[in-house]
Amino acid sequence: MSQFDLTDDQKAIQEVARRFTAEAITPHAARWDEAHHYPKDVVQAAAALGFGAIYVSEAAGGIGLGRLEAALIMEAMAHGCPSTSAFISIHNMAAWMIDCFGSDGVKAKYLPGLVSMDQIASYCLTEPGSGSDAAALKTRAVREGDHYVVTGSKAFISGGGVNDLYVTMVRTGGDGPKGISCLVIEKDMAGVSFGAQERKMGWRSQPTAQVNFDGVRVPVENLVGEEGQGFAIAMAGLDGGRLNIGACSLGGGQRALDEAIAYTRQRQQFGRAIADFQATQFKLADMATDLAAARALLYQAAVKVTEGAHDKTMFAAMAKRFATDAGMSIVDRGLQLFGGYGYLMDFPMEKLFRDLRVHQILEGTNEIMRVITARELMRHSN
Repeated sequence: MSQFDLTDDQKAIQEVARRFTAEAITPHAARWDEAHHYPKDVVQAAAALGFGAIYVSEAAGGIGLGRLEAALIMEAMAHGCPSTSAFISIHNMAAWMIDCFGSDGVKAKYLPGLVSMDQIASYCLTEPGSGSDAAALKTRAVREGDHYVVTGSKAFISGGGVNDLYVTMVRTGGDGPKGISCLVIEKDMAGVSFGAQERKMGWRSQPTAQVNFDGVRVPVENLVGEEGQGFAIAMAGLDGGRLNIGACSLGGGQRALDEAIAYTRQRQQFGRAIADFQATQFKLADMATDLAAARALLYQAAVKVTEGAHDKTMFAAMAKRFATDAGMSIVDRGLQLFGGYGYLMDFPMEKLFRDLRVHQILEGTNEIMRVITARELMRHSN
């Protein structure tokens, strides 16, 4: 990427994702939302384009792209359905963690199925009692011979009860982040169970449930990285996950802007299109400006994460906070331009509003993004 434009290859990747979205996602997203339908067939069709392993290495069967290319794909798919795009993002994060930190054995065992999305993975960090304070997690794994015995629960897990694999942060040592390790746990292992599907405000095209572990015996070979490395692995995954969620907000924000422009051009009030009123034009101009600013910051952060820049974590946090706040604000203003129609399910704005709201909470709340940004500022200013 040059400073101000995408490369031809990046534009081609973006166009593939846009065409797939227009054909396979956008026409069906409202129905999926209303029926709480999980479109597994469409998710697996995305994998056929390589979108199940975007930044998994080519040696492991992925397409080995960078985080900017991943953001372009997530943004394009979120234009059709932020919920479905975010679900695919989470799978990509889990697959990358196995590829980047797993042993040859665990990679050979799981990556072929993850790349094709014949197996789909969830990321399990949050617990009923530890959200923003992730390092306080309680789920425990005690080693007994060739197995870890895992006991505990994880909350708000996308794909819970449906997905095949759960990349799970567990406590193998003492309190704090250095006592945390990462295990791949299979859905069908004895002792794995799931809570009821959560009744959510948005993100209704993807299942979400609590995941419970009751003395689950997990082979030691399913350890990702070394004992005690789990928290660092989880945080490394979140740098990319935050970019993807920010990109999903960009896609939703772009859709809201596109819909608002089209609607205000055809909606007549006082004998003229409401797009002709300066108040409407100012609102649209501000929406477009905020979207462009968020996109520029997120793309810059994506390049920094790909290159391993010293300030990549700070930029990922800043971009996630800014893009998700901007996306929500853009959708809110777009809904207002629709007036009462914006509040109806017959139009896309209310679904966008519901889907984008959670982006300000997950992958680290936007309050925590400010904490990370401030901490990194202080660290780099020494």
